[in-house]
Amino acid sequence: MKFIVRLLLNLFPRTFLIRTSLLFKPLFNIFFKGKKFTDPINNKSYSYFFPYGYNKQRKNALCPGTFSLERHRLLWLYLKKETEFFNSNNKILHFAPEQCFHKFFKSFFKNYTTTDLNSPIVDIKADICNLPFSDNSFDYILCNHVLEHIYDDEKAMKEIYRVLNKNGIAILQVPIDINSDLTHEGRDIDDKEVRNKLFGQYDHLRIYGLDYFKKLKKVGFNVKNIDYLSKLNKEEVEKFSLINSGTIPVCIKDL
Repeated sequence: MKFIVRLLLNLFPRTFLIRTSLLFKPLFNIFFKGKKFTDPINNKSYSYFFPYGYNKQRKNALCPGTFSLERHRLLWLYLKKETEFFNSNNKILHFAPEQCFHKFFKSFFKNYTTTDLNSPIVDIKADICNLPFSDNSFDYILCNHVLEHIYDDEKAMKEIYRVLNKNGIAILQVPIDINSDLTHEGRDIDDKEVRNKLFGQYDHLRIYGLDYFKKLKKVGFNVKNIDYLSKLNKEEVEKFSLINSGTIPVCIKDL
């Protein structure tokens, strides 16, 4: 199974995988029904979670019913328990919306906008470095594992800051090498195999270091790096399969 998942991820474009996965999701929901793991997003339990990873595969990572990963499930728990995110009147901007969130958010929020250049399921095709939205437009912005794909990531951060409402919150998760103080930049590397080796994925342009949080502060954000996994007990971590879920960068636009 690990070999098959790795082959699919590296062989097919993300847009194709998204479209294809929509066909298989209902079958997976039935076939993998069980009691070993629970996805808090749909509150259903499963006998098996798929491995996931473009290079090194992580065990029990991908839920077959929602296609959520560890970081998605952790983020859901954080937003649900620790924030006022789930107020249907909030204005939400969601970049490259994850399948595990998209359908529910679209039906729950009165003002929910999705955007990306390539995703087949978004409302507005837009360049993150030149967004077609007014200043101070959104209460919450979700932009997870997007910035590592963007050539001018600082410009993208500035645009997110611009369209975020005053006192608004942006969740800006990225892959981070916690053992490195500095970001390893490679946006001018064209060889996909080299990028894959350096950054863990063929379409990543960098791997962020701990200076990522300084980059966010530089554009104006008040940044809190939330280690929410440490607040959960062992049973919750195992039940929701949250190992390798990382931290949650919560970026606030102060008044």
